[in-house]
Amino acid sequence: MIISLNYIYYIAGILVAMVAVLAFKDKGNGKRILTGSFWGLYALSFLFGSMIDPKYMGIIVILMAVIAGFGGVSMGKHDEATLEQRMGKSKKLGNWLFLPALLIPIITVFGTIGLKDVRIARLDLLDKGNITLVSLGVACIIAVVAAMMLTKENGVQPIKESRRLLDAIGWAAVLPQLLATLGALFAAAGVGQVVSNLVGAAIPVDNRFMVVLAYTVGMALFTMIMGNAFAAFPVMTAGIGLPLIVKLHGGDPAILSAIGMFSGYCGTLMTPMAANYNIVPAALLDLPDKNGVIKAQVPTAIMLLIVNIFLMYFLVF
Repeated sequence: MIISLNYIYYIAGILVAMVAVLAFKDKGNGKRILTGSFWGLYALSFLFGSMIDPKYMGIIVILMAVIAGFGGVSMGKHDEATLEQRMGKSKKLGNWLFLPALLIPIITVFGTIGLKDVRIARLDLLDKGNITLVSLGVACIIAVVAAMMLTKENGVQPIKESRRLLDAIGWAAVLPQLLATLGALFAAAGVGQVVSNLVGAAIPVDNRFMVVLAYTVGMALFTMIMGNAFAAFPVMTAGIGLPLIVKLHGGDPAILSAIGMFSGYCGTLMTPMAANYNIVPAALLDLPDKNGVIKAQVPTAIMLLIVNIFLMYFLVF
């Protein structure tokens, strides 16, 4: 293949490494050594994750947790444009400001669907095993280039803005990765089998609707506990989805996976555990109620979950 997922990881690693360097050099941050160390360790996971022994990678994760747990990740000093300058540039660019953001989903879908079978010199253009993620990575790179061309900023500015956003989000930026890993660990530990046994004892497993209800609601509830649908998915799918919906009732695993993940996302909207989605935005917007984002999302999440239950029931079998 010409563009593999590893290349996207390397680019992400280089970006985070640059953020770490800027953090080390930021004398306005009283915790610049710890903050830089945190992002530096995170960069190592992207750059050398496939080469580092799992034992040492675990040590890196523990070090990151210790730094974050003791408040070592701190907001740095940033040279930001004034409100008047930002508004002036916004009026000048108009709706073209939305172009970089719109390019990301458009190029991702085009790469996933339109370029999946494209080959150059007998090599696949994109990594077929991870075509959506690779397409997303390429889309983000193109969007950054488009944003630089629109704003006529130099190549350092995207790095500075990335650092500013990472500083604002803080340690919560690494939550999706860690929680997805936790879900895989739970699945390997046999939690899925425990869930399957509990569900089998609580509901009539020969009833298709009850099994679908248990899976979709379980995905939402477990996501609320774990804070991430990627963490809930392997556990709930191994415990209910595959043994009961697919094997027992002959359900379609592709539809099961798609609607199952969507059900999990409903839980994401309703939990403070999804800090990077729900708590960080409230902090960035200076909302008086730190759970204000969650409260606004709950009605939508419940309606979507109900729709997912019936979609799963009518489509999966």
